[in-house]
Amino acid sequence: MKIKQFEDKGLAHYSYAVLSEQTREVVLVDPARNPQPYYDYAESNNAKIVGVIETHPHADFVSSHLEIHEKTGATIYAHSLVGADYPHKAFDEGAVLELGEVKLKSLHTPGHSPDGISIVLEHEGKDKAVFTGDTLFIGDVGRPDLRESAGNITAKREELARQMYHSTREKLMQLDDDVLVYPAHGAGTLCGKGLSEANSSTIGAEKMSNYALQQMSEDQFVKVLTEDQPFIPKYFGYDVGLNKQGAPAYKTSIEGVARMEKNYKPEAGALVVDARSEKTFKKGHYKGAINIQNGGKFETWLGSIVGPNERYYLIAESDEQLNELISKAAKIGYELLIKGAFVLDEKAEFTSPVIDMEAFRQHQDDYTIVDIRNASEVKGGKFFDKAINIPLPELRERAKEIPADKPVVVHCAGGYRSAAGSSIVEAALPDAKVLDLSEAVNDFKNGQK
Repeated sequence: MKIKQFEDKGLAHYSYAVLSEQTREVVLVDPARNPQPYYDYAESNNAKIVGVIETHPHADFVSSHLEIHEKTGATIYAHSLVGADYPHKAFDEGAVLELGEVKLKSLHTPGHSPDGISIVLEHEGKDKAVFTGDTLFIGDVGRPDLRESAGNITAKREELARQMYHSTREKLMQLDDDVLVYPAHGAGTLCGKGLSEANSSTIGAEKMSNYALQQMSEDQFVKVLTEDQPFIPKYFGYDVGLNKQGAPAYKTSIEGVARMEKNYKPEAGALVVDARSEKTFKKGHYKGAINIQNGGKFETWLGSIVGPNERYYLIAESDEQLNELISKAAKIGYELLIKGAFVLDEKAEFTSPVIDMEAFRQHQDDYTIVDIRNASEVKGGKFFDKAINIPLPELRERAKEIPADKPVVVHCAGGYRSAAGSSIVEAALPDAKVLDLSEAVNDFKNGQK
């Protein structure tokens, strides 16, 4: 028996292949949008994919379960409460899937979602591992506030937090201490708030170190779990629905994205996402374009700033980058929203001013400072006492709250987000001088000047 972990760093997502060396059969757990790595793994092990288990309808990425079923004939397993629209077999509490020398057993572990399951792997009569989906993470548990208006069954965060209390204590913590814990996410996901950098753990280690598994009353647990959760990206509910339905085939879908000629000019008022570097963007861009730079978290910020009811144009610096960006958009199902994608390599008409750092250092009161970090980050301390806080995911809707009588300086925590933030404010306040503090924000942390 072998367990293979696959990691998508951009979304901090883990998926798994369980291989029976006896039958040369593979069962996948929570696969990502691109199924090719799983096909390659099965082929390299001379094995056949016979099953795909979905621990719940994911909010933060799109799964390839339906495509894998259609290509390989693998059975999809999910809890009956999912109300799945794709062909599947119910995998409710107590259900067992036998794979040669391996047994995969379903535990209903609601808390992150009402339909969540964890999968216990038994080998040679002993529980060896548990795939916990978004129920139990390393150092955390799944957030309970994502299913208040999404999915087949909705539930209030307090109700799900109470379910999480019982799922952890009556199900997962009852497993032996040496059982390995394999979650669907690691540090950096927005499906929890305090995850460890580790990619696996044990039940015993989590019982000792995970804040959510310490001794406390149910009411105390609910209070701790529901406070200070990260923001909810705009795309989360959309992905729950897409996963419940089953996404279109990955390769076919990205090949179906309209590719426009180089330096195409979108129609006036169109939503344009420009993923070129902020330095290139500031030297010349289209009016109103949003500068979401290509980077490790491009897909998260794309789905946090652009809503699933919007269509957009996508700009890249090269054909190679354009292909990469479309693939990243597809991880969250946003390739389906692209009106057109193209390369921009000529200087466009609108430029953005560059901040005079010496003037800003000497006369900060002459500027309106906008802090676009999340509320939980600001709670940890402000860099500028008089800064206005409008988190980046809310900025398109709230930019007009910013006074435009002085130059506006936009900052985040390290410089990446402020490129997007300053471009949004620039479009919303055309009469204001909008400046991006960018990476210079690091000079103002901890009281430095």
